[in-house]
Amino acid sequence: MARHILLAYEENIREHRAAHPSSEEGYQIDAREIGEGLCYRDDNVEVHALPADHGDLAALSYKVITPAGTVVISGDTKPVPAFAAWARGCDVLIHEVYSSSQFDARPPAWQRYHARVHTSTAELAALASQVEPRLLLLYHQLFWGLSPEELVAEVQSGYNGQVVSTKDLDVFEL
Repeated sequence: MARHILLAYEENIREHRAAHPSSEEGYQIDAREIGEGLCYRDDNVEVHALPADHGDLAALSYKVITPAGTVVISGDTKPVPAFAAWARGCDVLIHEVYSSSQFDARPPAWQRYHARVHTSTAELAALASQVEPRLLLLYHQLFWGLSPEELVAEVQSGYNGQVVSTKDLDVFEL
């Protein structure tokens, strides 16, 4: 995939490299396959991966450990048994979610799909109760007619912590 992206942008790269000062490596892709465990470390951050479950598609969850705190990102996934213990005590949990209350109104094929590869508000509430993050941020949200506040309320009906329905460009501090 990376090789084909470079081919697709070959002319653009050539023109920009001719017109602007640039390094030989600046546009190169350094793609590496990663799996479970430590996948990146430098002086400021450590990143660990855990397999997520998005059906037949490969997916990962990530734990980012910094001096300021720990952020866990679920990835696109249904609940995974090892996730709660792996993420426990993180400062921020960023997790995908769909509305439990609106699930039955979805067509049967959609119900089968979402139950197989995504996380409901009820499942997330149970998971967050085990993980106990300082802040739970909802993303990849399937509202199915609910407002953000209603989706948050669904999660909070089974979880007592702070929950925020996020939107693009939101910023949160550790």
